Amino acid sequence: MSEVERNLERVRAQIAQAAGKAGREAEDVQLIAISKTHDAERVRQAHAAGQNVFGESRVQEARVKIPELPSAIRWHFVGHLQKNKIRHALPHFELIHSVDSLELAREIDRIAQEEGVHPRVLLEVNMAGEGSKFGFPPDKLRDEMESLLSLGRLSIEGLMALPPLAPEAEASRKFFVQLRERRDALEKEFDMKLPRLSMGMTNDFTIAIEEGATLVRVGTAIFGERRRPKKGNLATD
Repeated sequence: MSEVERNLERVRAQIAQAAGKAGREAEDVQLIAISKTHDAERVRQAHAAGQNVFGESRVQEARVKIPELPSAIRWHFVGHLQKNKIRHALPHFELIHSVDSLELAREIDRIAQEEGVHPRVLLEVNMAGEGSKFGFPPDKLRDEMESLLSLGRLSIEGLMALPPLAPEAEASRKFFVQLRERRDALEKEFDMKLPRLSMGMTNDFTIAIEEGATLVRVGTAIFGERRRPKKGNLATD
């Protein structure tokens, strides 16, 4: 058994335990294995161990890696999407977790119209108002929701958030609760469904599951440590 397979078993067991603690089924939580900066061989190991959904945060890296891997693998985009990379991203990713502004959403919608596709997306919310992170301020998201819903090419399926870095996982809980409550309020006010909540990474995904996460973004606990980017949005793991 490879190291990656052992790590996956451990993460799956933690998901099942956290879901059970919250009275949920483990199958209600989708594990996104964050493979950014890891080579195709380690992704193959994870796929051989039954992991089918992977996350990347850099379009250029993904465009090189994805063709090297089995076509059965499904890909999510979890990083900040630059407008000049949208056209390259759309063919590769079944779900974009990180639509962080109305301007970006409009540009995705425009290019999707040209390409004849209907992207599935999540709206990233900057729950803590951190200047170093991307995302809709919570109140601004409410104000712009009607405009977002008018974009006919986008299928808005839920919300995503990244809490502030903290030494203790428990510190993330209040932000997960706030995101879930924000989702519930939007569903009620706009008479819509936002079934997906992308929240929780290696250090706090069990807390996120307890608070309603339907997607968790786990990389380091599966693939090990990697080189960290010097700056930018660490909305992935």
